[in-house]
Amino acid sequence: MSTGELAERLDGPAEGRPALLDVRWRLAGPPGAESYREGHIPGAVFVDLDTELSGPPGPDGRHPLPDPADLERVLRRAGVRAGHPVVAYDDGDSSVAARAWWLLRWAGHAEVAVLDGGIAAWQAEGRSLSTEPAEPAEGDIEVRPGHLPVVDADGAAALAREGVLLDARAHERYTGEREPVDPRAGHVPGARNAPFSSQVGPDRRWRSPEELREHFAALGVADEVPAGAYCGSGINACSIVLAREIAGRPEPAALYAGSWSHWSADPARPAATGDEPG
Repeated sequence: MSTGELAERLDGPAEGRPALLDVRWRLAGPPGAESYREGHIPGAVFVDLDTELSGPPGPDGRHPLPDPADLERVLRRAGVRAGHPVVAYDDGDSSVAARAWWLLRWAGHAEVAVLDGGIAAWQAEGRSLSTEPAEPAEGDIEVRPGHLPVVDADGAAALAREGVLLDARAHERYTGEREPVDPRAGHVPGARNAPFSSQVGPDRRWRSPEELREHFAALGVADEVPAGAYCGSGINACSIVLAREIAGRPEPAALYAGSWSHWSADPARPAATGDEPG
């Protein structure tokens, strides 16, 4: 959704105003909640990636999918209602906002969008911010998981062999040159590198559908080929699922939710290194 369309909806009739989720988050900080308190799009509710859009870290990875009942409570607190629109934004390349988008779609909520360019685009156009915490009326969304495909480690390995498995991490993490977080360096054998940053332009707005179709075609992602995506912990890979939808691909890519944080924790699973799929 463009900033102009969001502004029109926020200024329009109450029944058409979207629930607005501020999901700013950075791996190295500062906490997104601090940025929210300093200024956010009016009406936005802060939702924390680590504690509300993810389950507790553990055997399933650093950012496993949240328990459906917990997610439902979070979304209702944020004012999400069945059949009403939701817009999520962050202050980066929209990959964290894409996690919120993915969770809502997975939960069965179809009317959800990501703000193109995030809060940076909103501010660049001189639009107002608020420091007042939003307190929307309680929502009534029912989380019904399973509306987007998810795979486990075996499913990801099968996709790498029989379809296309896209690794959304930065190139140096894919090759194994650098691994700042997870137990081992490298990538799932057979996976192809598709850094999430390549899906947006220098202004951090999404590339056009035509550009994204060309991008995925160059990675060998044909319509008839099953596709999946993973990253470090299952966050940035959600942007691949969204980018494929923007590109008009008929079937959504499956998310390996545990991603490299799950795969690399098991020494029995192989790790490929270098620039070519291993």
